[in-house]
Amino acid sequence: MTQAYPHLLKPLDLGFTELKNRVLMGSMHTGLEDRFWNIHKFARYFAERAEGGVGLMVTGGYSPNLVGQLAPLSSTMNNRATALLHRHVTGAVHEAGGKICLQLLHAGRYGYQPLIVSASATKAPISPFKARALSTKGVERQINDFVDAAKLAKFAGYDGVEVMGSEGYFINQFLCERTNKRTDKWGGPYENRMRLPVEIVRRMREAVGPEFIIIYRLSMLDLVEGGQTWDQIVTLGKAIEQAGATIINTGIGWHEARVPTIVTSVPRGGFADVTAKFYGEVDIPICTTNRINTPEKGEDILAAGKADMVSMARPLLADSEFVRKAEQGRADEINTCIACNQACLDHVFQAKRASCLVNPRACHETELVLTVAPVVRRVAVVGAGPAGLAAATTAAKRGHNVTLFEADDKIGGQFNYAKRIPGKEEFYETLRYFQRQIELLEIDLRLNTRVDAQQLTEDGFDDVIIATGVKPRTPNIDGIDHPKVLGYLDVLRHNKPVGQSVAVIGAGGIGFDVSEFLTHDFSHHLEGEQVSVADWQAEWGVNPEFEGPGGLAERKPTSSPRKIYLMQRKSGKVGGGLGKTSGWVHRNSLKHRDVDMLRGCSYERIDDEGLHISIKDKDGKLTESKVLNVDNVIICAGQEPFRALYDQLAGAGVRAHLIGGADVAEELDAKRAIRQGTEVAAGL
Repeated sequence: MTQAYPHLLKPLDLGFTELKNRVLMGSMHTGLEDRFWNIHKFARYFAERAEGGVGLMVTGGYSPNLVGQLAPLSSTMNNRATALLHRHVTGAVHEAGGKICLQLLHAGRYGYQPLIVSASATKAPISPFKARALSTKGVERQINDFVDAAKLAKFAGYDGVEVMGSEGYFINQFLCERTNKRTDKWGGPYENRMRLPVEIVRRMREAVGPEFIIIYRLSMLDLVEGGQTWDQIVTLGKAIEQAGATIINTGIGWHEARVPTIVTSVPRGGFADVTAKFYGEVDIPICTTNRINTPEKGEDILAAGKADMVSMARPLLADSEFVRKAEQGRADEINTCIACNQACLDHVFQAKRASCLVNPRACHETELVLTVAPVVRRVAVVGAGPAGLAAATTAAKRGHNVTLFEADDKIGGQFNYAKRIPGKEEFYETLRYFQRQIELLEIDLRLNTRVDAQQLTEDGFDDVIIATGVKPRTPNIDGIDHPKVLGYLDVLRHNKPVGQSVAVIGAGGIGFDVSEFLTHDFSHHLEGEQVSVADWQAEWGVNPEFEGPGGLAERKPTSSPRKIYLMQRKSGKVGGGLGKTSGWVHRNSLKHRDVDMLRGCSYERIDDEGLHISIKDKDGKLTESKVLNVDNVIICAGQEPFRALYDQLAGAGVRAHLIGGADVAEELDAKRAIRQGTEVAAGL
């Protein structure tokens, strides 16, 4: 059964213990770590992944002390009472046949709380607080707290710890000149700056003994000015090995870096070559990471000799059975992570519990339980967009008899347009997953079928779930019927020709997607094909040899085949409603392609001259009136629910449920649509 992925599924001997395969479930903060009353939910979350066959798992970050916390009252491992609670987690994982490490993460100047400390008194752009510089004795106290936390993790039953030495957190702040201005033995020459992580690992190994996993997360590519050079990274890695680390994991980029590292537009395995360059410098196992979301990609990386292990974090949110399905030859059934960040990282930054857009059960395993229904019901689902697909497959998994109606000739709804956007090719995987589930669950799929209330009533369905989606909203603008006006569906669905100059009205997610689509020349690559790693590195300024401080290079200019104006009525930041972790990437990408982003716009009229607009500042004062002499005006001004069928059924006394865009047409929120579809079907 394992022949398809012989390298990925090969056991790894660590000397004192063996991992069943080469898959590491990387650290992700979920929010369950922060409150003790969630410990049983936390345990079930990891137990399901252990049951799914993951070789080794790492928890979200736990601070070794209060000053290192990410936020007030956030996850900390600094007393025996907390450690005892964690035995629920480690016990559940071990009972399921898995292994798990606790990540020790000291936030340093990244902490969102007033007690933060760092190598020097500096302020991070992602925190409102300025860090206090530690004294020499203060540094020693931090080391001791790391060691004590590791001992507590061992007491709690963990198989090991991961020391977070990357992503710009506390340890990384000591390593780089940009944040370490010290002149004592912890600063100055690199030999001094690297003393902190080496001492942490050395003393930790002495304290926990030889048969305890110590993973060190080494920042192999800082991606910030004033970052480490390659020679320094190699020197540190060798010293960490000598200090007693079991595994070296790859860390990529600081959180304040202006190079994306995990969003969906980053090519799959886009940073594996960093690990490959380091590979062979030490004799302990090396793990690579970032944007590895299929067993095929993991297998390719390991077969090429680029690493000993692959870290998959969010892919294990998307599908807890990822490894088991790969083992059993069912890779086509894997619910693939699309790296959207909408329900995982964006939730964490909003102090909400993390989950997953394509798998709303993630981190809600004890609440969203899909038990077999006590009574089989005949269920009709109308609309095979994200909400309808989630509802239909969930209902079928519970044993209901499901018929799925779709007016189009294929499933997917709005995802069929999203998948066409360069950088969003992963949406193809979600549609592949749902198509396979429809086959496995024997759902009666009826394409090219526009069903009406009379038919649904006469067929006698016990439940009808309405997921008919949205229709584009048409704004009230003089000249909206002019021949040069197109809707976003004209562009993304009907492939209507678009001129060399374009005004896009609406700077929400659709406006950004349409603008991104129109800035690409598809004669250079096939639609649906991911950009090459080399082209992506050139566009974002990553040195292909990873040389120089931080591994940065000058960004290569990227031309657009069209001149584009992207506009919004609001006077705030253009695209301000986009995701916290991905919005800046979309804005940066369009800016790099010379897209003009205009805010505070009023649309006066559209005529042969073009689009007439006036621009007001944040106080409502008129600052400019002009005509954009464009070939086309593309309307991306929101959507309205398409729910006529629901209203008809309600009048007929049918038990109907309204979900997705048909319920709330809000920026085509696939996260809410899939969650709502799943929850409604789980309650039938």
